[in-house]
Amino acid sequence: MENPMDAPERLPERTPAPPAPQEHLLEGRTARLVEEGLAANTRLAYARDFGVYAAWCASTGRTLLPATPATLANYVAHLAAQHYAPSTIDRALACVLAAHEHAGLAKPATTAARLALRAYRRERAQQGHRPRRSPPITVDRLRAMVAALPADTATGLRDRAVLVLGFALMGRRSEITDVEIGDLTFTDDGMEVFIPLSKTDQDAHGELVAIPYGSHPETCPVRVVRAWLAVLVACGITTGALFRAIDRHGGIAGRDRRAAGRGTRGRLSPQTVNLIVKRAAAAAGLEHADTYTAHGLRAGGATSAAKAGAPMSAITRHGRWADGSPVVAGYIRQADKWNDNPLHGIGL
Repeated sequence: MENPMDAPERLPERTPAPPAPQEHLLEGRTARLVEEGLAANTRLAYARDFGVYAAWCASTGRTLLPATPATLANYVAHLAAQHYAPSTIDRALACVLAAHEHAGLAKPATTAARLALRAYRRERAQQGHRPRRSPPITVDRLRAMVAALPADTATGLRDRAVLVLGFALMGRRSEITDVEIGDLTFTDDGMEVFIPLSKTDQDAHGELVAIPYGSHPETCPVRVVRAWLAVLVACGITTGALFRAIDRHGGIAGRDRRAAGRGTRGRLSPQTVNLIVKRAAAAAGLEHADTYTAHGLRAGGATSAAKAGAPMSAITRHGRWADGSPVVAGYIRQADKWNDNPLHGIGL
């Protein structure tokens, strides 16, 4: 039987044109990958993706930019042969298209590339591959994770605040780590968190996210954040990053002048938030604890809100998703498949 991934390799390929001066300029621009316009995480991912694409073009004698539809299709087939995940290949295509837009070039048609990617997805599904997703951290899981963390150490109080605030914000990793002490405002109703920049707010207008008091002290975002702030204040820290590195002796970064001068002033990295989530999941004895990531906080907040009956518009606005986000629609479907299950009440 003919392999469907062979089809793109037979597409006619344009003979590479000799490099023009303009192409050299474009390579310099695309190496920055809209440095000022893309979110930091997206920029890093695109930089890696574009490096792989550029190396493949050089090794196969293809023109870097502008790419032809056949180039894109052949590139998809190449990545599929290297067993990249379909989501990674999809992002690689988006990277190449973004490079065209940034360079002021017309985007090539992607029909052949998308068909090749679809065939690859089907092939993987038939082989038993399933998409890897971070499990949503539901309220019950969040309570178990928080309860497993000590409430009498700086690290335990910080990690509790990371988990609970991340869930309540439905926050991206970068949004959680970017929160500053000065971004918090406490009110009679709860707490407001200023998000200066998000993926859907690239012009940095900023958004205020309202977080009400919770009904359980251990998972109340306002109380948990206040408990962590009290630790920072006791160390003389009243400005700067909310979430900071803590050494094995319990020393908080930024508590003295020498520590404050290091690199990013001790601010937690997004990768560390992932580690905090994994450690808490393991401490709580959650099944497949190693699969939990910081994204589970964002997904869990949205899924739990949908299950409680919150409208899509409210979830989208609170979590800073684009209007009509298919991601939010997916979270709502996850809740509805239980809330509105047609098997309820039929007597099974």
